[in-house]
Amino acid sequence: MTDTTDLATRLKVVGVTALSDALDRLGIIGQAVGIMPMARTMRFAGPAFTIRMLPVGITGGVVGDYIDDVPAGAVVAIDNNGIMDETVWGDILTFVAHTKGIAGTVIDGVCRDSDRCVDLGYPVFARGNTMRTGKDRTTADAYNVPVQIANVRVDAGDWLVGDADGVVALSADRVIEILNTAEAIEQAEDRIRSAVAAGMRLDEARAMANYHALQAKIEKA
Repeated sequence: MTDTTDLATRLKVVGVTALSDALDRLGIIGQAVGIMPMARTMRFAGPAFTIRMLPVGITGGVVGDYIDDVPAGAVVAIDNNGIMDETVWGDILTFVAHTKGIAGTVIDGVCRDSDRCVDLGYPVFARGNTMRTGKDRTTADAYNVPVQIANVRVDAGDWLVGDADGVVALSADRVIEILNTAEAIEQAEDRIRSAVAAGMRLDEARAMANYHALQAKIEKA
């Protein structure tokens, strides 16, 4: 079994653009388009602790008391249905998550107190930020259930990876396959850059590295 710390490191090193290309090659939907970091330097990788939010009028309840149950190294994945006018993450949750060693937070919706996560270097990725609280408006309805982040299904334990270019979701049962494919793409791009730096034409360098084949979707037999 792959050590989760090693896996998180490899995923962060390869980055979301190569992982996105790998998803395309394997025919997997996993790009959470529109979910971006509060600061471009933020980067994370970890298994998802999922949270489904609902309007308070349906269930009542609170927004963030789950945080004590999130393990270190996990990524908080909050499905708030893309709502832009009320927040589900702020100063206190950022502080607690950072203190606990949680890997990051991904929100299909918005956060607030964005300066705190920037100051602490705690990765928060969302559709944006605003000041309006979700208290008495939104409640955490269910934990570690299937959720949607930007129309991408995320199950508890699936891997989420984020950097300056956004967020990808990788199913737990295929994360190694996706990572190996992404690393092969990155290695090919390294060979292309080296060849071009040595004077080779780009089209020749791409052919040499079999780059177009690596970018193409694998056809099922």
